[in-house]
Amino acid sequence: MKKILLLMVVGVFLFSGALLSASGDVQVADDYDEDTYGPKDPIIWVKPVKSVVFHHKTHTMDAGLDCDSCHDELFAMEAGAAEENEDFTMATLYEGGYCGACHDGSTAFASNTRCTTCHIGVRGHARLLGDDGSAAKGH
Repeated sequence: MKKILLLMVVGVFLFSGALLSASGDVQVADDYDEDTYGPKDPIIWVKPVKSVVFHHKTHTMDAGLDCDSCHDELFAMEAGAAEENEDFTMATLYEGGYCGACHDGSTAFASNTRCTTCHIGVRGHARLLGDDGSAAKGH
Protein backbone atom coordinates (compact mmCIF):
# COMPACT_ATOMS: atom_id res chain seq x y z
CA MET A 1 0.00 0.00 0.00
CA LYS A 2 2.84 2.40 0.88
CA LYS A 3 4.49 1.71 -2.49
CA ILE A 4 1.23 2.54 -4.25
CA LEU A 5 0.95 5.79 -2.28
CA LEU A 6 4.53 6.73 -3.16
CA LEU A 7 3.92 5.96 -6.83
CA MET A 8 0.81 8.14 -6.72
CA VAL A 9 2.80 11.03 -5.21
CA VAL A 10 5.48 10.67 -7.88
CA GLY A 11 2.79 10.49 -10.57
CA VAL A 12 1.14 13.63 -9.27
CA PHE A 13 4.51 15.40 -9.40
CA LEU A 14 5.21 14.28 -12.94
CA PHE A 15 1.79 15.22 -14.27
CA SER A 16 0.93 18.25 -12.11
CA GLY A 17 2.05 20.91 -14.54
CA ALA A 18 5.63 21.20 -13.33
CA LEU A 19 7.86 21.03 -16.35
CA LEU A 20 11.59 20.51 -16.42
CA SER A 21 13.36 22.97 -18.65
CA ALA A 22 16.44 22.04 -20.65
CA SER A 23 18.57 23.31 -17.74
CA GLY A 24 16.80 20.97 -15.30
CA ASP A 25 14.93 23.77 -13.50
CA VAL A 26 11.36 23.10 -12.45
CA GLN A 27 9.01 25.45 -14.21
CA VAL A 28 5.96 26.30 -12.09
CA ALA A 29 2.65 27.61 -13.40
CA ASP A 30 2.13 31.37 -13.18
CA ASP A 31 -0.72 30.91 -10.68
CA TYR A 32 1.62 29.37 -8.08
CA ASP A 33 0.90 30.90 -4.66
CA GLU A 34 4.09 31.20 -2.58
CA ASP A 35 2.10 31.98 0.58
CA THR A 36 0.37 28.60 0.30
CA TYR A 37 3.05 26.42 -1.28
CA GLY A 38 6.34 27.99 -0.21
CA PRO A 39 8.98 29.78 -2.26
CA LYS A 40 8.94 29.16 -5.99
CA ASP A 41 12.73 29.14 -6.25
CA PRO A 42 14.49 26.01 -5.02
CA ILE A 43 16.65 25.87 -1.93
CA ILE A 44 20.11 24.61 -2.81
CA TRP A 45 22.00 23.02 0.05
CA VAL A 46 25.74 22.44 -0.15
CA LYS A 47 25.88 20.70 3.22
CA PRO A 48 26.03 17.93 4.29
CA VAL A 49 26.93 16.92 0.74
CA LYS A 50 27.20 19.22 -2.27
CA SER A 51 24.58 19.69 -3.64
CA VAL A 52 20.90 19.10 -2.90
CA VAL A 53 18.09 20.92 -4.66
CA PHE A 54 14.86 21.19 -2.66
CA HIS A 55 11.61 22.33 -4.25
CA HIS A 56 8.79 23.27 -1.87
CA LYS A 57 6.28 22.57 -4.65
CA THR A 58 7.14 18.86 -4.68
CA HIS A 59 6.26 18.59 -1.01
CA THR A 60 3.38 21.05 -0.69
CA MET A 61 1.48 21.38 -3.95
CA ASP A 62 2.28 17.91 -5.27
CA ALA A 63 2.35 15.80 -2.07
CA GLY A 64 -0.24 17.86 -0.20
CA LEU A 65 1.84 18.76 2.85
CA ASP A 66 1.33 22.00 4.76
CA CYS A 67 4.20 24.33 5.64
CA ASP A 68 3.88 23.38 9.31
CA SER A 69 4.51 19.72 8.41
CA CYS A 70 8.21 20.62 8.39
CA HIS A 71 8.41 24.14 9.82
CA ASP A 72 9.36 24.90 12.60
CA GLU A 73 9.82 21.48 14.17
CA LEU A 74 12.17 19.92 11.57
CA PHE A 75 13.40 23.06 9.80
CA ALA A 76 13.53 26.71 10.82
CA MET A 77 11.55 28.90 8.46
CA GLU A 78 14.72 30.77 7.43
CA ALA A 79 16.37 29.39 4.27
CA GLY A 80 19.84 28.03 4.95
CA ALA A 81 19.41 27.83 8.72
CA ALA A 82 19.63 24.02 8.77
CA GLU A 83 23.07 24.10 7.15
CA GLU A 84 24.37 26.10 10.09
CA ASN A 85 23.50 23.29 12.53
CA GLU A 86 26.29 20.89 13.47
CA ASP A 87 23.87 17.97 13.30
CA PHE A 88 22.81 18.70 9.69
CA THR A 89 24.54 15.55 8.45
CA MET A 90 23.58 12.48 6.46
CA ALA A 91 23.92 10.43 9.65
CA THR A 92 21.23 12.60 11.29
CA LEU A 93 18.98 12.13 8.26
CA TYR A 94 19.48 8.36 8.45
CA GLU A 95 18.47 8.52 12.14
CA GLY A 96 15.22 10.36 11.33
CA GLY A 97 16.25 13.99 11.62
CA TYR A 98 15.46 16.74 9.13
CA CYS A 99 14.48 15.16 5.76
CA GLY A 100 14.86 11.72 7.34
CA ALA A 101 11.73 12.31 9.46
CA CYS A 102 9.66 11.42 6.38
CA HIS A 103 12.32 9.95 4.11
CA ASP A 104 12.44 6.84 6.25
CA GLY A 105 11.55 4.19 3.68
CA SER A 106 7.94 4.02 4.90
CA THR A 107 6.49 7.50 4.56
CA ALA A 108 8.69 8.36 1.57
CA PHE A 109 11.78 6.82 -0.01
CA ALA A 110 14.58 6.35 2.53
CA SER A 111 17.22 9.05 2.76
CA ASN A 112 19.91 6.43 2.14
CA THR A 113 18.40 5.30 -1.18
CA ARG A 114 17.73 6.99 -4.52
CA CYS A 115 20.43 9.57 -3.78
CA THR A 116 20.22 11.29 -7.16
CA THR A 117 16.58 12.18 -6.57
CA CYS A 118 17.83 15.02 -4.37
CA HIS A 119 21.59 15.17 -4.84
CA ILE A 120 22.82 16.75 -8.06
CA GLY A 121 26.48 16.53 -7.10
CA VAL A 122 29.39 18.86 -7.64
CA ARG A 123 28.94 18.92 -11.43
CA GLY A 124 25.24 19.65 -11.13
CA HIS A 125 26.00 22.45 -8.70
CA ALA A 126 28.51 23.93 -11.15
CA ARG A 127 25.86 23.79 -13.91
CA LEU A 128 23.41 25.63 -11.64
CA LEU A 129 26.00 28.36 -11.25
CA GLY A 130 26.57 28.50 -15.00
CA ASP A 131 29.98 26.84 -14.89
CA ASP A 132 29.77 23.74 -17.06
CA GLY A 133 33.46 23.04 -16.59
CA SER A 134 34.39 23.88 -20.16
CA ALA A 135 36.89 26.49 -18.98
CA ALA A 136 38.70 23.87 -16.92
CA LYS A 137 38.82 21.57 -19.94
CA GLY A 138 40.28 24.26 -22.16
CA HIS A 139 37.16 24.66 -24.34
